[in-house]
Amino acid sequence: MPRAGLTAATVTEAAAALADEIGFDQLGMAAVAERLGVRTPSLYKHVTGQTDLAHRIAILAMNQCADAIRDAIQGRSGTEALVRGAQAMRTFVKDHHGRYAAANAARPTGPDDPLIDALNRVVDSWAAMLHGYQIDPDQQIHALRMLRTVLHGYASLEVAGGFQYATDIDDSFTWMIDFIDHGLQETTATSTNSAPPAGPSRA
Repeated sequence: MPRAGLTAATVTEAAAALADEIGFDQLGMAAVAERLGVRTPSLYKHVTGQTDLAHRIAILAMNQCADAIRDAIQGRSGTEALVRGAQAMRTFVKDHHGRYAAANAARPTGPDDPLIDALNRVVDSWAAMLHGYQIDPDQQIHALRMLRTVLHGYASLEVAGGFQYATDIDDSFTWMIDFIDHGLQETTATSTNSAPPAGPSRA
């Protein structure tokens, strides 16, 4: 029988925590079993194997990342939402790099895969960070892709120790987000100024 108190969720949580400690590429079923104090075959009562476990970690990670950004920007918009949301994602990736790596490696297995909903929640969080900039709907996807690329790239490089210059990493991050903020504001201003004048009222 399955160990009392052990579920797919608790196995996933333990595996995610272990991935954060040792790295996702080092995670194996035997290591997870040791962490939980059970024999490896016991895990197969809750997950079908390493691929299934990695997928569950990815879903957990994306939901947690979405929650972190949501909580950071709640009640805020524009510059403040961008700054707080960006820092929340950066912190999440730094603190949970193992599970975040699992999420980057995962791909949806079908239209009903809960990973899709988790990924969409993260995208919605990024979109909420851009709320208040009044970005033209035609440019929204470009802004989202830019934000994803910058935040993912910076945090991933930081975790990997990719920044070698002596300049403070926090200062560079602040400079980068400030640069993005000014760019978004300029995009909004340009879009507003280029809008055609309103026609005569027919009221």
